[in-house]
Amino acid sequence: MSVCQGKSSWPELVGATGESAAATIERQNRRVDAIVLLDGTSTTEDFRCDRVWVWVNSRGRVIRTPNIG
Repeated sequence: MSVCQGKSSWPELVGATGESAAATIERQNRRVDAIVLLDGTSTTEDFRCDRVWVWVNSRGRVIRTPNIG
């Protein structure tokens, strides 16, 4: 596994809206793209230092800690 630079985990964003969480993540670590996804959406399983999945529920609220990967 690679060692990624910058902040890599955002537990404080659980419960926030997905869009505001994505904006915060990208502001706090300019090396990543935060991608908002509805829980249950299929994704690739490759690890990338430039990506953060932001998992939201049907109300658009973050349901688990966003992490680089």
